[in-house]
Amino acid sequence: MSSKYLTLYKMIVLYMLKRCDAPLSKSQIYDFILENEYTNFLTLQEVFAEMVTSGLIIEKSMVSRTYLEMTSEGEETLKFFGNRINPAIKTQIDEYLRENSMKLRDEGSILGDYTKTAENEYTAQLIANENGQSIVEIKLAVPTEEIARNICKKWQDCNQEVYQYLMETLMSD
Repeated sequence: MSSKYLTLYKMIVLYMLKRCDAPLSKSQIYDFILENEYTNFLTLQEVFAEMVTSGLIIEKSMVSRTYLEMTSEGEETLKFFGNRINPAIKTQIDEYLRENSMKLRDEGSILGDYTKTAENEYTAQLIANENGQSIVEIKLAVPTEEIARNICKKWQDCNQEVYQYLMETLMSD
């Protein structure tokens, strides 16, 4: 793969991270780049690995997703090489982020995952973030994987009600 194209893909990733006000996961970036057929999955994996190695981004694993954070080196690189992104691609990225902003924000803010902790025991971990800060984290020990999976799925739909119930109950006299 030509270094010219790898540089372009890196700039697209950095531009997306810069323009989005919510943390972006690798899978969210994969979705945009692969849907628009800029490159393939394997090349994109190589791009992410090179970006981490060169210090342009940091990967942060949270629950079941890997989120990307641009470093100051990444910001400097984007300033220097960002003009290599075709204005039409920038427009396409901006439109994608605008059209999917609520979905992207929700996916990065409401997290639920589970792990097997012992024989016949799983722990469901539920997290709600707001403005990059955790506002609630709950860990529940449950007896089966099915229950843990259902709790995580339900958390996506009713996290606000659970949070509101906890606040009302814990703050009442």
